[in-house]
Amino acid sequence: MQDLPQPTTLRDGYGRVARDLRVSVTDRCNLRCTYCMPAEGLPWMAKPEMLTDDELVRLVGLFVDLGVTQVRLTGGEPLLRRSLVDVVRRIAALPDRPRIALTTNGIGLDRLAAPLADAGLDRVNVSLDTIDPQVFRRLTLRDRFGDVESGLKAAADAGLTPVKVNAVAMRDVNDHAVADLLQWCLDRGYELRFIEQMPLDAQHAWQREAMVTAAEIHERLGERFTLTPLPDADRGSAPAERFLVDGGPATVGVIASVSAPFCGACDRTRLTADGQVRNCLFSRGETDLRALLRGGADDERIMRAIVGEMAVKRAGHGIDDPAFVQPDRPMSSIGG
Repeated sequence: MQDLPQPTTLRDGYGRVARDLRVSVTDRCNLRCTYCMPAEGLPWMAKPEMLTDDELVRLVGLFVDLGVTQVRLTGGEPLLRRSLVDVVRRIAALPDRPRIALTTNGIGLDRLAAPLADAGLDRVNVSLDTIDPQVFRRLTLRDRFGDVESGLKAAADAGLTPVKVNAVAMRDVNDHAVADLLQWCLDRGYELRFIEQMPLDAQHAWQREAMVTAAEIHERLGERFTLTPLPDADRGSAPAERFLVDGGPATVGVIASVSAPFCGACDRTRLTADGQVRNCLFSRGETDLRALLRGGADDERIMRAIVGEMAVKRAGHGIDDPAFVQPDRPMSSIGG
């Protein structure tokens, strides 16, 4: 690897610098969302394939040394990792402490929100596509809506604010009720973010023509609320276009990952639960850091591998390219 650049920062060939690390701590999930995985689940990673706590924290520390300032812990469902509270505590103890966030489905958050906050977690995003318990059950194949409600409340009570809710609008499933979900979040002080459905399902059944676009979501919300765009300067590298709701101060965000991609401002990189670094959510390739770790590589060798992976990041995810091929890994294996 002598031809790789000296480890300095995570700059790609288009001048973008990665400062946001998404870390999948497990590929397992306790829901079976129909747009994500089959009802029987997926072949989960065997425990020896997954990074140990020591390996995970060491790698996060190297990313921080390379300029990462925010670490988001994801899954699968990250709350299923029994050592999660300790992992958060150890990341928070790094010399250049990053901001630490969590994306979760909220099941189990009612008992873990306070311990996670005490360990150093800064904020949380909870995935919730509907507030109708029956639709929730049909969509996730689990009767757990009440658990998610309890988890959201516990997160707010623990000070993990602003508590954000991530929702995917799906045609003929919940698209008719996006305004109801926004009102529900407004009433409870949660910040809602709608996300266009992306081609990351294990079944590879995604079809663009069936996707509910950001423009459609905006139109539906506009039937009940007045949405005023925030200045572009306030967005930075954030994926969501944010709007004041009825003059504010509450906001709603819409993430047009497919119809209006924000790749030009992307500052993200990803680490999977089995130790692969990916420079893009839709990347077809990845670099094996686990093999380097377990082969005795020193920190500089590993940092060179990370820098090398980021150097070949493409200009965009290429969903609109006729030659686009969906990643082999589903979202639950990559990390949100």
